[in-house]
Amino acid sequence: MAVLKVIEVLANSDESWEDATQKAVTQAAKSVKNIRSVYVNEQSATVKDGKIDDYRVNVKITFEVK
Repeated sequence: MAVLKVIEVLANSDESWEDATQKAVTQAAKSVKNIRSVYVNEQSATVKDGKIDDYRVNVKITFEVK
C-alpha cells in the first residue's frame, strides 16, 4: 500500500494553460519527490487590450510519501 499526499499549487504563464501546468509541476518537483499525477482544478486568464495576457492554473499535485 502506498501513502499519497496532495498539495495545491498556483502557477501562471504568458504562453498557455499547459505551460502554466508544467511550470507548477517543475516548481513542485524542486522540493517534492515521487510526483505521481497532476490534476488541473481551475483555469483562468487575464485579458489586456482584448487578448489573453496571462494564463493561470490551480492544480493539485499528488506524490508518494516514503
